[in-house]
Amino acid sequence: MKQTRRHFRLQIDSSIKRGGSLAVAGTGCTEPPPPHSLAMAAGERSTSGGSADRRRQILDAAIRVFAERGFHQCRVSDVADEAGVAYGLVYHYFKSKEEILNTLFLERWQLMLDAIAEIDARDLPAREKLAQVAAFIVDSYRHDPNLMKVIIVEVTRSSHSFGARHLDKIQEAYDGIARIVERAQREGTFRNDIPADYGALFFYGAIEQLLTAWIFAMLPPTEEEFERAKQLVVDALCSGLELEPARA
Repeated sequence: MKQTRRHFRLQIDSSIKRGGSLAVAGTGCTEPPPPHSLAMAAGERSTSGGSADRRRQILDAAIRVFAERGFHQCRVSDVADEAGVAYGLVYHYFKSKEEILNTLFLERWQLMLDAIAEIDARDLPAREKLAQVAAFIVDSYRHDPNLMKVIIVEVTRSSHSFGARHLDKIQEAYDGIARIVERAQREGTFRNDIPADYGALFFYGAIEQLLTAWIFAMLPPTEEEFERAKQLVVDALCSGLELEPARA
């Protein structure tokens, strides 16, 4: 397990410059996932063989069903039908529909936390680190909007159920971004009068609102808009945080 995790981290470190996403293979996307993505990362962490493949098949089907119908409106049998497996086989891997959603969130979210940590560990200016985090999240939606819709609608914005249950994990993402801001403050790049945790909230909140706008068709989900969003989020935040705002 340690060797696999180390290999995964090396893969992230070598490919992060080229961009990445939270995309997951096998969800119906026709284009290859970005080199630094959940598609790659999940593959590195999973074991080979029929059992792991079947489990992934069920999870991928659940993403599509939850995104299309909503978690509370679908049944385990719907997931089984979408995956093309027997109803009882789903219960071989997961005890309930709730466990499927929990697994989806925890596995995918942890990969994003790892990616944020890898980005923070690089010897880069804070603006570039935040740009890479923004690119990772936006590209996640670009490659697999269903996955991001499930994570946002069914978990992170579900304050009375799954969101409350996973609040600590959600907070870890904010903390990771706050560390980037805090380090820049110590180095004299960012202002000290704006708390780092506020900076993290502004940054992630802006990105999540963009994702929500794409999910509900408030913004056009085009390649041009994706690239524009990455740049504008970072420019807007850093222009307010930097002592001498960088101009493109």
